[in-house]
Formats: sequence, structure tokens, C-alpha cells
Amino acid sequence: MLDCCPPSRRYSKASRASYAFRALSACAVLLMLLSLARPSRALAVNPDLETVLTGSRQRIEKSDYRVSGRLTGVDDSGKHTSYKFAARAHWFPDGLRMLCEITGAGSEKTTLLLHMSVSGRITIDAILPGEKAAGPLPFEHWGDSIAGTDFSYEDMFESWFFWKNQELLPAQKYGARDCFVLKSTPGPQDRTHYDSVTSWIDRNILYPVHVVKSIRGGAQQKEFIYYGLRQVSGIWSAARIEAQVQGKPGSSMLVIENGSAKANLKRQDFDLSRSGAQAKKAK
Repeated sequence: MLDCCPPSRRYSKASRASYAFRALSACAVLLMLLSLARPSRALAVNPDLETVLTGSRQRIEKSDYRVSGRLTGVDDSGKHTSYKFAARAHWFPDGLRMLCEITGAGSEKTTLLLHMSVSGRITIDAILPGEKAAGPLPFEHWGDSIAGTDFSYEDMFESWFFWKNQELLPAQKYGARDCFVLKSTPGPQDRTHYDSVTSWIDRNILYPVHVVKSIRGGAQQKEFIYYGLRQVSGIWSAARIEAQVQGKPGSSMLVIENGSAKANLKRQDFDLSRSGAQAKKAK
């Protein structure tokens, strides 16, 4: 504690000056210690990191779309195998819901209902080829290939933007684009088959142009490249997304051919039991 009592009148002018100097010095030290103990928010938070996370999360939280196109796998011989792809998504008060349908040349069909809560927690329900009823997709299968392509069930979500651990790496160019580089690492509460996800995000539109995912349990990586970036109704999206697993020949392409950025979707549009009934009726 600082002694705030004034010096006695019998002290000399030099003593009083010395006392004042010591008191001022002590106050300066105390203020410095307090500033170290309570750093300002401006110093504690990286404003660019806040910009990237806020922009990416807000983009996802504005989801209300229908899209259709094709999902194509290309093997090492160059053979193309294509599937019809349709999806719809909407952000509700309890998080994002996405319904995806992947249909082969015959009656083979995969239907997925993905839900991501506001905290980033994921659940996946599915009707897989040969099944008549929907059921939870076990976590150990989230990393499985969809219809033999390089896209997994988990890849249908951009859940990594909601993970707890986020780090902004030095800015880089990707092609002609100036990009923020964000490294996202899952915490214990995040269910994922990836150790980390690194995203190159265009600084001007805050949309990813390149994403590299490190697969858990090995040194293998999966790369995603976004083509044909476009803005519809104020919302940015990609016309094509290419996926390729490091060290594996071939690649896969998700192509969006039609869609609506503002579909006014309701909860009943995500009733997986209705999709199952329709599939059964079609048979």
C-alpha cells in the first residue's frame, strides 16, 4: 500500500522533494503492473481474425437456399461417374439444417439430413442405398466417401468456422486473390475426422477459395478448390468445388447448375421421413 500521508513540516525542502519523487515512482510502477494485469481488449483481440470469423459465420447463418447440379468422380483412368445432386439449407434459431439427395443412374439414392447447432455441434441422419428408413449415421462413418467420390458426409458442412480454436496465419495470395489464411483446430467438444482445416479466404468477399483439411490419424490431406465465385442476392457462393485426396489419383467435382439464394424454406422442408416415404413409393 502507498503511504498517502504528507511529510512533516519539519522535513527539509530536499527531503520533501525526495519523498515526492519516491511516491510518483511507486505510482508509476503500480499503474504499469495494473496495465499488464488487465490488457486492453484492443490489444488482446486480433481485429482481422474477428473480421474473418464474423464474416464467415454470418454468411452461413444467412443460409436459405435450394441448389441442384451434379456430383462427379474422376478415377485415375479419366473415367467420369456422375450423380444428380440436390440440396436445400436454412438457418433456424437452433442452427443450420441441410437436406442433400445424391441419386445414381438407377434407383440408387443417398439422402442426408445434416444439422449443425449454433455452437457447431453436428448430427447426421441418413437414408443410404438399400435402406427404407432414416437413421443416425454413426460418427465413425462421417468420413466415408459419398457415392465413391472424394467428398465425405462431413464435407457437406463448413463446421470448422464454428470450432473453438482459431488462428490467423500470415496473409498469402492464392492465384490473383489476396487472402486471409485461417487455421481452425477442433476442440474436445468438436466431432470431426480432421485434425485441422486451413482456409484461404478472399479478403474482399470473405469467401473461401482454397481449403486444405488434414485427415486425423495420418499425414494425408484433402484439398478443396472453389471456382466460379459469384454473388446472388447479396450472397457469395461457388459454381464448382473440386476435391482431391493427397496421394490418391483422380479427383471429384461438385457442380451447381441451378438454385435459389432465398428459398423461404420452412421446417417441414427438412422432414427426412417424407423423403423416405417418397423413395419407397418410387420403388
